[in-house]
Amino acid sequence: MFYKNYIKILYIDLLNKKVTVKKRDDLHDYLGGVGVASKLLEENIKPNLHPLNENQPIVFAVGCASSIFPAITKTVAMFYSPLTMELGESYAGGRMAMSLVFAGYDAVVITGKSKRPIYLTIESDNIKFNDARALWGLTTAETGRIIRERESGEGKRSICRIGPAGENLSSFANVCVDTYRHFGRLGLGAVFGSKNLKAIVTISNKSFEIKNPSKYLGAYQKIFRKLTSTDIMQKYHDLGTSANVLSMNEIKALPTKNLNKNKFENAKNISGEKFAIKNLVRKMACPGCPVGCIHIGQFRRAFDKGYEYEAVSVAYDYELIFALGSYLEIATTEDVLSLIEVVEEMGLDAISTGVVLGWATEAYEKALISDKNTIIPIEYGNIKNYIKAIKYMAINKNEFYKVLSKGSAKAAEKYGGLDFAVQFAGNETPGYHTGYGSVLGHTVGARHSHLCNGGYSLDQSMKEFNKEKLIEGIFNEERERCLLNSLIICLFARKVYDRKTILLALNSIGYNFTDADLTSISDKIYKTKLRIKKMLGFDLKNVILPKRIFETPSAKGHIDENIAYELIDMYNKKIENYMN
Repeated sequence: MFYKNYIKILYIDLLNKKVTVKKRDDLHDYLGGVGVASKLLEENIKPNLHPLNENQPIVFAVGCASSIFPAITKTVAMFYSPLTMELGESYAGGRMAMSLVFAGYDAVVITGKSKRPIYLTIESDNIKFNDARALWGLTTAETGRIIRERESGEGKRSICRIGPAGENLSSFANVCVDTYRHFGRLGLGAVFGSKNLKAIVTISNKSFEIKNPSKYLGAYQKIFRKLTSTDIMQKYHDLGTSANVLSMNEIKALPTKNLNKNKFENAKNISGEKFAIKNLVRKMACPGCPVGCIHIGQFRRAFDKGYEYEAVSVAYDYELIFALGSYLEIATTEDVLSLIEVVEEMGLDAISTGVVLGWATEAYEKALISDKNTIIPIEYGNIKNYIKAIKYMAINKNEFYKVLSKGSAKAAEKYGGLDFAVQFAGNETPGYHTGYGSVLGHTVGARHSHLCNGGYSLDQSMKEFNKEKLIEGIFNEERERCLLNSLIICLFARKVYDRKTILLALNSIGYNFTDADLTSISDKIYKTKLRIKKMLGFDLKNVILPKRIFETPSAKGHIDENIAYELIDMYNKKIENYMN
């Protein structure tokens, strides 16, 4: 995309092993990322077919400034979500964006289903369909190791792959990218599995000339200094997002015991500080980012008699600690890391896994399910049985675990307990029970995530609750993040990349945009996503919120059910006016 007036798209048909490249000048002004990916999804999606039908597309895209400015490091994936049955949108760091950029592609559209398991190799001028039958059934770690041995050529390389959960079509299976990053939420791994696609390797060795190096370097240095010489990013480097454990616990916003509680009595034992002291062994960064926000923790595990131990390293952050810690009443860092490790190996989304297990634990307590379903007792704090349950979900051990792997809403529809299946329009709750902003934000967000609009943050910043102000704040943030995600700026750096800084970066590489242009781009992207949701039948009027969020006090006290639905209705009317 650099210095071009078009978007270069790679189309891959897995069934016919056909490859096509197209140049689209009509997509140029979307800036890449979620803008281009949304348009391509809108063009290629099949609304009348199941999300896992082989004809459904997977769309990847990078931004117009990917990998040449610090903290612009991510790739977006857009797809038809098997978890929510509507818009699927996910982001991953790692090397994938860089390798796609230097392979010369702005976007990739994958359709069809291979007749046998394969993995793709995408190189600058060569696409290979590799036999993956020997990899089918392997964990994400085993798959990554074998592919690294096979694909040892020169250049910038990235490997994304699925585990057994994706192969068995778990609705919240993820895609592991370069070991420690993921396309996490909403079930992209299942879409891979439905296509017999085990992995994608991108390898690149191209380079690009910067046409005005002095202007570019000046912009780069200003942004770099802003990232490294101020305290904006300090939190992410020091403790990472795990710093939120104690702060959320302190304000009584940390979902605990399937949200039966808003505070965890053992929070200090699984805090970011405790992880740093006991387990932290390494900090990593995505290519082109100076921050180093990826925190790797290590724990020892016995694997045989006679004092035989191995050291296991996994990445951790706040959302994983909440979902596989407080939500299940897991009270030590080692046990949290043990759960993270098996979730990673199986290729599941950690948030959904923890929240689904929270529902299952309470359903087991209430005798809605029994050992006949679960095989083993599922109890809060029972680390050994939780590990078994995660593996059972990934391989569809029996009918119960197959249903459980479809998400908490589907499981509760079959077995009961909808009131305490804590999900928003099908997507399991993230770790913020802060008030009306979190409830509204999760519900109306394009992908039902706290990353859509930061409603939880508005709860904390608003001194007095004001319905109109909350609606406006969530709407404006949702729209603004469409811009950030078109460039695919890491959202940790959203305070670094204000409008002035974005224009500085873009104008240094040949884009003559104004602030008004950026707003126009944001609107085009947001409206595209809203059209897709409507096309797939999503209607805010049909959303039913779980009773549990009204029963357990939030950081702002009890959430009134009538007010929550009133806010959703107000937002829906705002969207209807916005789209007309």
